[in-house]
Amino acid sequence: MSYPYDGVDLRAHPEAYRVGRGEQGVFHAEPYKGELLPLWSFKTEEAARESSEKIYAKFEEYRAEGDFVGMDVARKYLQMGWTRARRYAKYEGGKKSKPREEEDPEKARAAEVFRAKWRAAAEDEEYSRLKEEHRRRNE
Repeated sequence: MSYPYDGVDLRAHPEAYRVGRGEQGVFHAEPYKGELLPLWSFKTEEAARESSEKIYAKFEEYRAEGDFVGMDVARKYLQMGWTRARRYAKYEGGKKSKPREEEDPEKARAAEVFRAKWRAAAEDEEYSRLKEEHRRRNE
């Protein structure tokens, strides 16, 4: 799938950004991808805690700047931390063809760490207000 903002600096052109569903577009949203992807890790509960705190701090930075696109992309990385850690908790090597007999407790804890930060971002009042405003103006 091609995104309408491939190759577009979304900080300079936020009107090009489409919210999408779930984690859609997270690897196409520059310059945010370059700022957030290096912070993203879910290997262990400790890595997830450090990663989710850094990504949430970026979410708060973007909020302070009134940067909805940055906030939404950060929210998507938090959501993706949860979904990927859950996948690895349930499936060996994260491969859906190799279900585990028992869930990996470390990955399950990593997922819950990300889930808490993701929900905090998704339920943030300023995020919700800016999201509605962005949709009204651009979609």
